[in-house]
Amino acid sequence: TAELGAALAESIPAGTTVGLNGPLGAGKTRLVQAIAAGLGVAPGAAVSPTFVLVQEYHGARAIVHIDAYRIHDEDEFLAFGAEEYFNSEALLLIEWSGRVKGCLPADRLQIEIEETGVSSRRFIVSALGPRCERILDGLADRLSDSKKSEGPP
Repeated sequence: TAELGAALAESIPAGTTVGLNGPLGAGKTRLVQAIAAGLGVAPGAAVSPTFVLVQEYHGARAIVHIDAYRIHDEDEFLAFGAEEYFNSEALLLIEWSGRVKGCLPADRLQIEIEETGVSSRRFIVSALGPRCERILDGLADRLSDSKKSEGPP
């Protein structure tokens, strides 16, 4: 999670929306924390916005962290002004994005988190749209380079 978060922090430009999905406890907030750390946000500053819906963090780039878990429908999501963030320069990270997918920009990254064990996860990162396809290519290169620098197992 930490390695992926650091690579995402380096690869994703400002103004990108990233949807995060997975079951409760899968590590959505932990991934956000890893991205925030990669952008220089103070440790402990990134917390789950489940009850406040939105948190903002400031590091090398602004991050807007939305949790749609308690959102009942897309109208409620739009009513609190979420779409204003789509036109900002912030990196927009949305937990439980599947609940509001009809409101999200067509060009975005989507990350599905699957629990594969008590302390292991599988991350499936998809690009929706041409801009995010380029981001995904850069992310794949960055992760490949980090594996090469580790050397043989």
